[in-house]
Amino acid sequence: MDLRRYGHADAQDVRSMLLDIHDEVYADDPDPFHSRERFTYFLDLWSSRKNWRCVSGWENGGPVGYAYGSVLAPGGWWQGSTRPRDLRGPVFAVSELMVLSKWRGTGRAKTIHDALIAPVDARVVSLQVEIAHDKVVRLYESWGYRKVDESKSHDDSPHYAVMLRDLR
Repeated sequence: MDLRRYGHADAQDVRSMLLDIHDEVYADDPDPFHSRERFTYFLDLWSSRKNWRCVSGWENGGPVGYAYGSVLAPGGWWQGSTRPRDLRGPVFAVSELMVLSKWRGTGRAKTIHDALIAPVDARVVSLQVEIAHDKVVRLYESWGYRKVDESKSHDDSPHYAVMLRDLR
């Protein structure tokens, strides 16, 4: 799999590709929270951060999926959740990890994830995953994450498991 890396300066160039993958991943999901319109808001919010980074995977000339995130502002944390009291230093937040259905279960998601966080200068990495997706929660646990809280960031959002992984 070919990995491509992007930063804040590339956000507009890759925006359509990220939105198209989102649309394919959520094509059968009627929840308005997972609509393209709603996702566009979050994508633009995250990619506007100067330290935003993204990694996409490509195979046979087409996209496999992507992951993106950024280092949170000092003391920052996920909306709707309480930052652990003992957590010190910078936190890299993985905001999105999406892999097209035909590539799921092939290890490509982990490869993309690991490429995203490998160069991160932070003590820990955190992400949120829908609690209803127990299989995905267990997958992240197998990657070294542990659940530290739960959140509901918006009135119409799903309930999330807030997960943390030590990098050092």
